[in-house]
Amino acid sequence: MTEVVAGVDGCPAGWIAAFRDPADGAVTVRVVADLAAVCDGPEAPAIVAVDIPIGLPDRVEAGGRLAERLVRPLLGPRRASVFPTSARPVVHAGDYAAAIALSRRPETQPFAPSPPANALFPRIRAVDALLRARPDLVARVFEVHPELAFAGLAGGPLAETKRSPAGAARRRALLARVGLGDAAGRPPPRGAKPDDLLDALAALAVAEAIANGRAVSYPDPPERDAHGLPAAIWTLRPDEARP
Repeated sequence: MTEVVAGVDGCPAGWIAAFRDPADGAVTVRVVADLAAVCDGPEAPAIVAVDIPIGLPDRVEAGGRLAERLVRPLLGPRRASVFPTSARPVVHAGDYAAAIALSRRPETQPFAPSPPANALFPRIRAVDALLRARPDLVARVFEVHPELAFAGLAGGPLAETKRSPAGAARRRALLARVGLGDAAGRPPPRGAKPDDLLDALAALAVAEAIANGRAVSYPDPPERDAHGLPAAIWTLRPDEARP
């Protein structure tokens, strides 16, 4: 890896972004308003790994997109952390009531979006709009899921939740194995929570794996939606798992 990469997660104030410069290994973390501020910021990361669904099929099956159905069994007790992403018409519905109404149509999906999933829709729409308007970013921005990243670092799914003291300590220890321990031990920047910081750093670990050709996507190759956006979740290659 010879260029800066970034890991990004949502947070109360917008997005928390973690950058690592390969020249000196330094990690910087800051909160930004939107994903464009990461892509176009001073670091100009070559790879941006973000915890948000990318690629919205016009219809999905029970359990969401193929990407989610593939990775969920890999997470054991943490499988519920992978929400089923709704079809494009449902995600772009005007409000929650309209989303539920659309989800009852056979041409969209056989499930209603949960309130937590619905709360993500504005972020999903914003990233979807950015990538559709900026096709040059599609080759730089990759979807990841922190729990899948941590499972890859651990060599298997984690039993503890990320918000428990034991779960947070376990995740910090895993990040230390890839040189992110110092960053994981810092307080999060204003506007972000401690678990947001850990998730952004996990995304950063996957961004580095992508840059170094050590990552895999689920599915492989990625699906493409009607707008050509890839629908796949990226993580560490299985032979990169650390016992």
